[in-house]
Amino acid sequence: MSEPVFTLHGLNDTQANRRAYFSVTLLLYSATVLSNLAVVVIVAAEESLRRQPMYALLCNLCVNSVYGASSFYPKLLHDLLADAHRISHGGCMVQIFGVYSYVFCEMTSLAVMAYDRYVAICLPLSYHLIMTRQRVGQLLLLTWGLALTEGAVGVALTGRLPLCSRHIDKMFCTNWAVVKMACSDTTANNIYGFLLISFHVSQVLLIVVSYGHIIRASVRSTAGRRKFLQTCLPHLTTLVVFTLSLLFDALFSRYGSGAGLQTLSNLMAAEFLVVPPLINPLVYGMNLQRIRSRVLRALGINKVQASA
Repeated sequence: MSEPVFTLHGLNDTQANRRAYFSVTLLLYSATVLSNLAVVVIVAAEESLRRQPMYALLCNLCVNSVYGASSFYPKLLHDLLADAHRISHGGCMVQIFGVYSYVFCEMTSLAVMAYDRYVAICLPLSYHLIMTRQRVGQLLLLTWGLALTEGAVGVALTGRLPLCSRHIDKMFCTNWAVVKMACSDTTANNIYGFLLISFHVSQVLLIVVSYGHIIRASVRSTAGRRKFLQTCLPHLTTLVVFTLSLLFDALFSRYGSGAGLQTLSNLMAAEFLVVPPLINPLVYGMNLQRIRSRVLRALGINKVQASA
């Protein structure tokens, strides 16, 4: 018995300009991978940076960005040049696992980074006693362990469902799109989804509380305000971009589908996979002076400015 195959309908409007779409998509994927890996390489090559918890956590965020982008772009690039946009049931489950474990890892990573900034600004004298290399390693293992477990359980619950349809109105597989096609009861999926949402909303609340303390501590001194602008503002920017991207996708998936909106639907559906991974290294690279200076040095810009 052959494996069931899904048909993806999200790219039906791209056939006339498929090569142009392919070129833009390839450029975005390349820029995402190269910019994130550049940050990782810069931190890894500089001993003074890789020993600092903040930069280790930043590298983890960049690695997750590459992971998330790679769960989305390769299949999209293939489909942009293909006449038929199909994916096997197993391939769909693998893509769902990759996309959602990326989301879960991103949320937990941002919560851990907020905790790191809280300790650095509110408890500066205890920072190196609390954020030891061992503690950072444990937090990273916890982040990935939670994300991969959450993704695996979700895929297991969705993969067991008998389906009444094989047509997905997006350009990639999503858990919600597959669950909607189920012919059986999806109560377990709904309960699990509610638990996941509750858990990650609690992480957002933790971030909000942390930044309430951080802002209160920062306004007391010029040094605190400087540290907030240099190290907390990039984190807040990343958090806002990622949260809004997820919100747009969730709202549009449930309330914005309709004829004549496929291009907009594609943009909204892919935003959380395209924008945050591309923006993160740019935001941190522009705001973290030590990374920015090393990028400029690698490009030879510092030398040009010095000679001028």
